[in-house]
Amino acid sequence: MRRRNVNILLTGTASDSHTWNLVYLQLFMEELGHRVRNLGPCVGDDLLTATCAAARPDLVVISSVNGHGYRDGLGAVRALRAAGVPAPVVIGGKLGVAGEVDPVQRGRLLEAGCAAVFDDGDLGGLQAFLECGFTAGPAYSAHSAHSARTAHSARSGDRRAVA
Repeated sequence: MRRRNVNILLTGTASDSHTWNLVYLQLFMEELGHRVRNLGPCVGDDLLTATCAAARPDLVVISSVNGHGYRDGLGAVRALRAAGVPAPVVIGGKLGVAGEVDPVQRGRLLEAGCAAVFDDGDLGGLQAFLECGFTAGPAYSAHSAHSARTAHSARSGDRRAVA
């Protein structure tokens, strides 16, 4: 089941000034049929929570490529949950300086309220999450989308980006 026309709020983290990942993700999600509002880089918790309160997105996507995504993302998702923002939040990209997401950090992000945590470059996982219609809820793990990613890769070739 492919869910289309989802109202997505895309954002970078507070300390990440990169924009190319955000532009790429915006175009990718728009090509899948979703509406995307891109807040851009260096978005602090106050701006993120205020924008979510006003825009009421169906999904918040946080992306980071500077290696500090775990720390910034954990603060952002905690701020969103403390503000009562009900939208699912997913995060991905280079969340630490060591490469793949540490399992302990992944668990903390999920416990804080992330619906999914994606490794750097796991565009297939993000697409699988979007296609599942968010039915997996807060316990969704990017690793549970392996078969969907494999099917997607077989259909369209393995496209990589920072989710």
